[in-house]
Amino acid sequence: MSTPELSLTVRLTTSAADARRGIVRIHPEALTALGLREWDAVELVGSRRTASVVAESTASPSGIALLDDVTLSNTGLTENATVVVRPVRVAGGTTVTVHGGTAVAALDDATLRRALLGKVVSAGDAVSLLPRDLGPGTSTASVSSTLARTVGVAWTTELLTVTATDPAGPVSIQPNTSVTRGAGAGSGTADARPRGVAEPEPHATEPPVAVDDLVGAREQAATLSEWLELALDRPELLRTLGASPRLGVLVTGPGGVGKATMVRAVAATRRIVEIDGPSVGSTAANDRLAAVTRVVDTARGAEDPAVLLVSDVDALLPVDADPVSTLVLDRLRAAVASPGVALVCTTSRPDAVDARLRDPDLVDRELTLPLPDSTARARLLDVLLRDVPTEKVATGEIALRTPGFVVADLAALCREAAVQAAARAHRTEETPVLTQEDLVGALAVIRPLSRSGTEELVVGSLTLDDVGDMVETKQALTEAVLWPLRHPDSFARLGVDPPRGVLLYGPPGCGKTFVVRALASSGQLSVHTVKGAELMDKWVGSSEKAVRELFRRARDSAPSLIFLDEVDALAPRRGQSSDSGVGDRVVAALLTELDGVEPLRDVVVLGATNRPELIDPALLRPGRLEKAVFVPPPDADARRAILATAGRSVPLAEDVDLGALAEDLDGYSAADCAALLREAALTAMRRDVDAAVVTADDVARACDAVRPSLDAAQVAALQAYSISR
Repeated sequence: MSTPELSLTVRLTTSAADARRGIVRIHPEALTALGLREWDAVELVGSRRTASVVAESTASPSGIALLDDVTLSNTGLTENATVVVRPVRVAGGTTVTVHGGTAVAALDDATLRRALLGKVVSAGDAVSLLPRDLGPGTSTASVSSTLARTVGVAWTTELLTVTATDPAGPVSIQPNTSVTRGAGAGSGTADARPRGVAEPEPHATEPPVAVDDLVGAREQAATLSEWLELALDRPELLRTLGASPRLGVLVTGPGGVGKATMVRAVAATRRIVEIDGPSVGSTAANDRLAAVTRVVDTARGAEDPAVLLVSDVDALLPVDADPVSTLVLDRLRAAVASPGVALVCTTSRPDAVDARLRDPDLVDRELTLPLPDSTARARLLDVLLRDVPTEKVATGEIALRTPGFVVADLAALCREAAVQAAARAHRTEETPVLTQEDLVGALAVIRPLSRSGTEELVVGSLTLDDVGDMVETKQALTEAVLWPLRHPDSFARLGVDPPRGVLLYGPPGCGKTFVVRALASSGQLSVHTVKGAELMDKWVGSSEKAVRELFRRARDSAPSLIFLDEVDALAPRRGQSSDSGVGDRVVAALLTELDGVEPLRDVVVLGATNRPELIDPALLRPGRLEKAVFVPPPDADARRAILATAGRSVPLAEDVDLGALAEDLDGYSAADCAALLREAALTAMRRDVDAAVVTADDVARACDAVRPSLDAAQVAALQAYSISR
């Protein structure tokens, strides 16, 4: 399939909000024609190729692309020239190397990365320090004040050149991307501080969050505070009891949940020395060791107690250790053994950290920050909007519609809502006030970190109440999926565990995916989809890893639904395939995740198939896909409801009787009924391209062209399978 593309006329944007932020704006119709959503990435082809983030512009004609001056320069074009816009797949950058002036040398790597966060860049591009601050995956507003204080008044005009990216090609700068300086960046300016190491400053970059504002993490904060007090302030108590006062803690939790923020809040009154894991971990072995040695010596050399914070330690000490990792661990071990020094490491990928970090003499304690539930999300929104002028904002309703959102996602949601409120105030000259409509509008833009880079089922506003037929199917799915999420206390009171999985089976084209979409919308669930055998990989271990990642993302975005479409291709009967055992290993991985040691909480697995007899029987046992729900072919009443729904936007003539038509469509699936009306509309166009209505004769001709797709033998076999269950 060829990639869609459009040739648009380039215009320079006049919006100050978009200036130099790496955003191209096109008309919503152009966005739809390209098959893109707002804030996706696009390739711009002019005199040179570049990539950018795309957003909607309703104020410009459909043939116009609005670019800022930096992005326009990256295309090598001038205003009113023609640029080709097409979708492009971008990877999260591992390393991005930039070249800049001497003013940039004053920035630490963490600030530089935050300034570029969310931007899409390619080698050879110019990029400004102005944070994107629009859409998901953008930086926080506090970085602007840091840039102004560090670089000076010229920070808004400072430009960097991207000299290299890893991987090659367009990349997106993510929270774990290492932004490094190439040759010439700040040359001639001596900086005694190693890259990625933050020394304590008399004026903090941003005020620490108060412990009382750590919604959902107060228990962990209290525990960490007590550990720090015993190790740093009252070590004699531990020595009296024969215990060493050393302290090493690993703080884990989903990305963006606030691990480093919690540590900084607890240690706000103490001396904190930080190591930025991605920045230091991306350097050469000798530089990495030198940076860690320098900061450890700094922490040990002070008279007052210090907290050594290593953020994203998986980037500094990956599981695939190299020889220098042993020396880095020795330096950290020396820090922990020093009186008055506590080591705190954070990671969102604890399984990707060198196992030696958890040695008893290094990091022997662990704290886990959970994903916020709906109650915690409502309280977090209250904290984030505490100082914002609002009007009729129901944070509880927004919390119910944001499953899987962490505090970073909620902050991005509030920022996007503020942008919409500011745009409205700018147009109407009214006092800026943030409303419920702004927050709801932001939900269409912001995507949580747990689902960034993954495909999702488009849910929309459809609910189970809008599904006119399938009464028994809807009831079965409500009991198996929605009740455990809405009434967990009832299951606990009755002493039973809710079902973990559901098998949805029926003839093709009868609405299995449709009812799943309605189910997800009714329960406000995040949906993770897997189609057919796309988890299969010929490389040993890759398929099992993909299964583990799928379930990890689902746990991180709970309450969630894992939808395994065409599950018979994903989990066929073991021992009957010739794929070098890949299918067998995938089935084993699925069984382990469904019924393993680690429980599935607020995660339901739903498989769909029209060949249930091909699925491995072990997957259908209790505790796995134990609930089988049959989706029958539509009867006459159901076909009439389907035709009525599909015909809402079709101007049907008065002589078209949908009830009589439904009676004559025996053997037609739901998809066939929708296709019939579509063909009838095309028949009317063939009769008269200016036709205003679809007549009964058009429908009759369409019936001759669109034949029923349901196989009577297959339907009978599926009905027999439902009886045998």
